[in-house]
Amino acid sequence: MSRKTTLSVFKISFILVLFLHTWQASAMTLMEAYEAALANDSVYRSAQHENEAGQQYKVIGRANLLPNISASYAYSRNNSEIEISGAGPTRSENRNYNSKNAIIQLRQPIINMEGWARFHQGNAQTNLSAMRFEGQRQELISRFFVLFSSANYAKDVVAFSEVEKDSIKKQEEANKLMSQRGEGTKTALIESQAKLSLTEAQLIEAQQGLADAQNALAMMMGKEVTTLDRLVDTFEVLPVESEDFLTWTTVALKNNPDILTQQQNVEIAKQEVKRNRAGHMPRLDVLASVSKSASDTTSTFNQNINTNSIGLQLNIPLYSGGSVDALTVQAEANYKKAQDDLESKTNEVLLELRKQHTALKTGLLKVEALKQSVASSDLLVAATKKSLMGGVRTNLDVLDARNQLYGAKRDLALAKYNYMVSYINLKKSAGVLSVADLEKLSIYFVSETVGVSND
Repeated sequence: MSRKTTLSVFKISFILVLFLHTWQASAMTLMEAYEAALANDSVYRSAQHENEAGQQYKVIGRANLLPNISASYAYSRNNSEIEISGAGPTRSENRNYNSKNAIIQLRQPIINMEGWARFHQGNAQTNLSAMRFEGQRQELISRFFVLFSSANYAKDVVAFSEVEKDSIKKQEEANKLMSQRGEGTKTALIESQAKLSLTEAQLIEAQQGLADAQNALAMMMGKEVTTLDRLVDTFEVLPVESEDFLTWTTVALKNNPDILTQQQNVEIAKQEVKRNRAGHMPRLDVLASVSKSASDTTSTFNQNINTNSIGLQLNIPLYSGGSVDALTVQAEANYKKAQDDLESKTNEVLLELRKQHTALKTGLLKVEALKQSVASSDLLVAATKKSLMGGVRTNLDVLDARNQLYGAKRDLALAKYNYMVSYINLKKSAGVLSVADLEKLSIYFVSETVGVSND
């Protein structure tokens, strides 16, 4: 093999290795993960099919007011024996013939109070289905982001635990070396070894938590989760439409899918009352028909009859054993129940809205406080190290300071995720959560390798 060929093979191999490394290291962005969840989440797909079915309610309700057209055709072979009696002797006559009958009939409701109630009820049921689906769509976004955040936070916890373990491992090795030289104390070595064992156990627990979080996200996305974008180090306040809770209340009362769904339940129950009351009301229909018959009966033997007719049919209910009254009373009770359920659901939504509104405001304050805590803990580690060198502090003090630093960093990461979850849930409680809100959050995630300082 020539040198030129060898160099070409080497270049191709290098490019392939670089490509595979890049492909494996590429992180899944927030929006890519959401698109996968949108396409594969079984709960959302079920909601889609339920909504498709629900859209037919308005068609079914409208059918009660539209014409009903039916057609029928009958053909038979007849063998009749007819006895004819009169002034003279009785005589018999056998007739073997074919009879045919065809009819097309149209019925158009004119006065049909039950039909009108079913019409309005069908529209309300379709609206209910659409509102419920909107709620499921917003629920998908919220549920996805909670799982995405949980997986990311679990990844951060593992990263912090690994760095903490490496730091304590170095401290333990240093203490072991000093002990061998006769410069350190046995207590310092035992302290570092105990801390190392505890950190290793915490790392195992964190790794299990990461696996569980990734599996939960993978079930929703329909594919394995490998690498996710990490949360950026810098963190700014998320833009919201208003800080005023009353403004959010107005938005929620107008847009929250749960409230709107319950409003449609009230309308459905109201129309059910009207539908049952219609059992006492007359019904007027227009009837029109076209019929053709040939030898339809023995009296029309060898006769072809064509008939066109149009007229009115009035049905007046008189007595039905008390069922109409009972059904009406039952429907009225259900209507009042639906109104009470609407009030309960409204209070529930506004309570959750208040909770998320407060969580968003306090969450930002907590993030800022924990930023200061991380900075202070970082300074404490540096100061404790210097004190250790001066003989004022002990090895255990250094380990405790580092443990406090890593704990503050974990708390800060969790506070950031909780703040974003509160943002998502506030929008969901108000009924205005959309993909655009996820896109706003996507700028807080980058595909860089998580970097954690050992100090």
